[in-house]
Amino acid sequence: MRVLWVCNIMLPVIARALQRECSNKEGWLTGLMDALLAAGHPSARVFKGSQGAARVELGVAFPIAPGEELLKGDTGRVRFYGFRENTEKPEVYDPGLERDMKAILLDFQPDILHCFGTEYPHTLAAVRAYGKPGSSLVGIQGLCAVYAEAYMANIPGKLRNRTTFRDWVKRDNMRRQQQKFRRRGKWEQEAVRLTGHVAGRTDWDRYWTVKWNPGVRYHLLQETLRPCFYEGQWQYENCCRHSIFMSQGDYPIKGLHYMLDALAAIRSQYPDVHLYVAGNCLLRTGPLAPLKISGYGRLLEAQIREYELEEYVTFLGSQDADQMKEQYLYCNAYVCVSSIENSPNSLGEAMLLGVPVVAALVGGVGSMISPEEGWLFPGFSGEEDGEMQRISQELQRQVTEVFSRQEQVTERTRKAREHARQTHDAEKNLHQLLEIYRELT
Repeated sequence: MRVLWVCNIMLPVIARALQRECSNKEGWLTGLMDALLAAGHPSARVFKGSQGAARVELGVAFPIAPGEELLKGDTGRVRFYGFRENTEKPEVYDPGLERDMKAILLDFQPDILHCFGTEYPHTLAAVRAYGKPGSSLVGIQGLCAVYAEAYMANIPGKLRNRTTFRDWVKRDNMRRQQQKFRRRGKWEQEAVRLTGHVAGRTDWDRYWTVKWNPGVRYHLLQETLRPCFYEGQWQYENCCRHSIFMSQGDYPIKGLHYMLDALAAIRSQYPDVHLYVAGNCLLRTGPLAPLKISGYGRLLEAQIREYELEEYVTFLGSQDADQMKEQYLYCNAYVCVSSIENSPNSLGEAMLLGVPVVAALVGGVGSMISPEEGWLFPGFSGEEDGEMQRISQELQRQVTEVFSRQEQVTERTRKAREHARQTHDAEKNLHQLLEIYRELT
């Protein structure tokens, strides 16, 4: 069978073939591709099920800059195609996407279309151009339409409309960012309505996709993560005591403002506490910094200044898989305090390594981890009065409990690791994927 993947990024195997920089985002796709291509000929995988053998030939399509020529090539492992899309404006639907998709589909002639994620309009363009709901599969990652309602994450009302010079130039303050998520959600919902099959991982994404398309066939398909996270294990005696790690914090949904509030209180009990944050740093650095900072970045700066946290927070910048693994093993607690998530890969990575997890129970998080496996608390619910303070206090309480309970930490992380090894079992997930593909042909 011929399967065309439509992805949000150029995968590393393709970037290396083209001698381009690799993205650190969506690394789990590499894990899934590696599992798919692990046996036999590098561009095929033979799966022997009850109905005989099925050979998968894989094509991968991904966005390139709007001004580039339609890209086409072969790495020796997969055929690849670049379609033109302005990913900096994902709230805008360009009809030209459908023309590119039709050209790709005509060339590759897939039996199955598999789109990873609904966050960009190319998924809608792909299912429209393909026009075969019965052999179209849309994988759910986040859901912009739902994320939009949690976007402000209890940020005080007076700060939501704050506009810095950078925001004014880009027309992109927090309020407008929320509006863009809502527009993206419209394309997303139409894509779900036009497909016959969705692949999800949580009770949360099942609820929303079936609500939008009652006739859709929902398939449970867990993620295979990057290979390095299946090796090694967090050890209490080797971690940096009283250190906290967050995998991201560059927009309100990720909840860094909750963490900074909590950090100020944690510091009074643990003066040596330190927070490490991976991903983009929103704070001002360099001579042009005052012109580049966003409204959310200014809020974070104000918190750090007010609570005198300058020496207690380190922004690490973009991290590859090995660097992320190093941070997980180094920290005393991994924190996920997002206002909304489906199934964050960073949570799965932390669980696989047996890192103590402190997480807000929002979206699909409860489908990934249980109270016996981590330190969980009710997260964002949409209440305005007092919720920011409640979440920060809950976060403080859970983190300090992790810091103070060595034996309980070890027991919970053992259970979390066992759970994650089942959830992210590469062989089992490959079997699930190929069974879904078989059903679609």
